[in-house]
Amino acid sequence: MIFLGILLCIAGIGFLCWLLFTLAVYALPFFVGVTAGMWTFGTGAGPLGAFVVGIAAAGATLAVGQITFTCVRSVWARLAVALLFAAPASVAGYHATHGLATLAVPSVGWQIAFSIVGAIAVGIAAWVRLLAVAPPEPAMRGVARG
Repeated sequence: MIFLGILLCIAGIGFLCWLLFTLAVYALPFFVGVTAGMWTFGTGAGPLGAFVVGIAAAGATLAVGQITFTCVRSVWARLAVALLFAAPASVAGYHATHGLATLAVPSVGWQIAFSIVGAIAVGIAAWVRLLAVAPPEPAMRGVARG
C-alpha cells in the first residue's frame, strides 16, 4: 500500500511538472487577464464582468503576441516578443520549483539552486513553444546577393 502511495505521488509530481511546462507560455496572458479582471472587479463591475474582461484581456494578449511573433520579420521584434512571454514563465517556474524544493530539500542554498535551474528550464520550454508557433523562413532559391 505504501508503494502504491509513493508511485501515485511521483505520478502526481510528474503531472504537475508536465502541466507547468505546457502552461508556461500562457504566464503573461494569465497575468494580464488576472490584473484586468481584478481592476474591473475593483471598479464595481462584479464577478461576472471581471471574469469576462479578464478572459478578453488574456485572449487579446495571447493573440497579439502570437500574431506579432508570426508576422513580424525583424529579429529584434521577435526577440522582444519572445522575451515578453518567456520572462514571466521563468518567474513562474522559479516559484513553482521553489515550492517543490521547499518540501523536499532542507538546505536553503540547494532550494535556491534547484529553483534557478527550474526557472531556466521553464523559460527555455516557453521559448521553444513560442518558436514552434512561428512559420518557417522561406527559402531563398535562385536569389543572388550582391
